[in-house]
Amino acid sequence: MGGDSAPHVEVLGAVQAAKEYQVGIILVGAEPRIREELKKHDVEGLPIEIVQASEVITMEEDVSTALRKKKDSSFRVAAKLVRDGKASGVVSAGNTGACMAVTKMVLGTLSRVDRPALVAVIPTSKGRPAILLDVGANVDCKPTHLLQFAIMGEIFSRSILGINRPKVGLLSIGEEESKGNELTKEVFPMLKASPVNFVGNIEGRDVFRGDVDVIVCDGFVGNVALKLGEGVTEMFTTLLKKDLSKHLSSKIGALLSRQAFDSFKAKVDYSETGGAPLLGVRGVVIICHGSSTAKAIKNAIRVARECSFCQMNERIEEGVKALQFLQRPASENILIN
Repeated sequence: MGGDSAPHVEVLGAVQAAKEYQVGIILVGAEPRIREELKKHDVEGLPIEIVQASEVITMEEDVSTALRKKKDSSFRVAAKLVRDGKASGVVSAGNTGACMAVTKMVLGTLSRVDRPALVAVIPTSKGRPAILLDVGANVDCKPTHLLQFAIMGEIFSRSILGINRPKVGLLSIGEEESKGNELTKEVFPMLKASPVNFVGNIEGRDVFRGDVDVIVCDGFVGNVALKLGEGVTEMFTTLLKKDLSKHLSSKIGALLSRQAFDSFKAKVDYSETGGAPLLGVRGVVIICHGSSTAKAIKNAIRVARECSFCQMNERIEEGVKALQFLQRPASENILIN
């Protein structure tokens, strides 16, 4: 109920997902409004049900105030369904801050995970997607947090994107180990000694090249990098469209290049990936743009389904557990023959 066009696009995307992916859907929110939207579609035989929630946390609301006052918000009710085992995951296009806060409060983090991380799947010039994390869940991080982000990102890349041995890079201001701030300098040797395929520091210009599959940073840097990339893509698309339609010869060229232009738009369109998974929490949580289209909602549901089916959380717990074992002093490890 929290998206810019809610509940219209959410219902449409959910109906499309139920048809295409044969996945059960629970629509949470104002039941009368949801039923009105469902009447617009052929939903006979589809595994769709409704759970009533009387309140909505809007985009403009203060998160802490909304959490205290709105105990029956749609996202909170949805999170409780996941907590109680009635749903495998939750997808929302609502207030991002509220989604993360409610998730931490209702679902909590996985054992041994200190901080959850928000993941963005980004296009690259090599054709295969990379992931950037954290992109906003944690503004201030410690080195151990970034180390755990690398583990979670590597597991997501293998499990969801199908990359066999993902290359992990640390986003910094230079490729040399000595470059960066105190955080990147301290976590560099930790990543080097970890079981991930760490390839060293990468700079901002390398993010979209595709040489690295998992890019690790704190949430402040990651969010700025993500929003900057989205802005550049939007500007490039707008300028290209204007230039192609200026003159008759350009218009003919535009018609001839329509397929290539559409292909470009599909590669950089956020709706293809749907939303940003919040890794490290109990249950599957996908947070979408407030302006998400029905296609984005449908694809976010697909990602949630894939995360659930591949047992993402179990793999993350195992990965972080193994990491902590490796970091223990040798004197604390007991060998049994």
